[in-house]
Amino acid sequence: MELLDYLAQNNTAFTITSLILGLMVGSFLNVVIHRLPRMLEQEWRAQCADFLDQAQDPAATEKYNLVTPDSHCPHCGHKIRAWENIPVLSYIFLRGRCSHCQGKISIRYPIIELVTGVLTAACAWHFGYGLPAVAAMLLTWCLICLTMIDFDHKLLPDIITLPILWLGMLLNLRNTYTDIESSILGATVGYLVLWLLYHAFRILTGKEGMGYGDFKLLALLGAWMGWQYLLPIVLLSSLVGALVGITLIVAMGRDRQIPIPFGPYLASAGWITLFWGKDIIAWYMGFSGLASPA
Repeated sequence: MELLDYLAQNNTAFTITSLILGLMVGSFLNVVIHRLPRMLEQEWRAQCADFLDQAQDPAATEKYNLVTPDSHCPHCGHKIRAWENIPVLSYIFLRGRCSHCQGKISIRYPIIELVTGVLTAACAWHFGYGLPAVAAMLLTWCLICLTMIDFDHKLLPDIITLPILWLGMLLNLRNTYTDIESSILGATVGYLVLWLLYHAFRILTGKEGMGYGDFKLLALLGAWMGWQYLLPIVLLSSLVGALVGITLIVAMGRDRQIPIPFGPYLASAGWITLFWGKDIIAWYMGFSGLASPA
């Protein structure tokens, strides 16, 4: 209890503690990002086999979750020991290689750990000790997972998106980030806006411009921040997405026919708006000559 009182009174200590917590959570997020899509695929295969009254593939019944099997080297199967699983530091000590077979470890793992730690600390510093900071940390962790899973698999799992959407509404029953009316409207309008754009694009071009997961992600962000921030989120995510897409095509020769997942840009824009949404709107109002809302 004394520690909590100390953290509540010392924002620097709270931020440093949150950084350490974020590094440890980042290690777990690496597991979620890697395993959750496979877990979902395994579940879907089992459901399809059951629906079609077919024998299940033995691989589909293999026990595989966030805990089992133990973390291991993908090259040689070496079980990762505790000292080899210290966020960021283990990668540095091991020089990015497995201690058993010297197989290369992807630098992506420590990057995700470091990014998670820094963004978690940013939540602590920005909001200060209390519920808004803790909730913002949880949202941040989920957005990191959604970003990487969508980048890898073009998938935004409902198992993450929907519970966090409802949590946003529950938090705003006490006006944590906005009032409950704005939260409900944000979730509803956020979903409908992209749903309408999706169908308009499909009718005009005969192609699908985005997935239903994107609708739910914008609804999630609307539930947390309110309908007032949907436009900045959409504009910011579209701008960043366009810049990244053009860069990939021009500088790296990426085929323009290959779809680019929109979820990472929505997640990034949503996180930025959670922190600086009011400043962005105020800047836009001043730049356009409109009166800033009270």
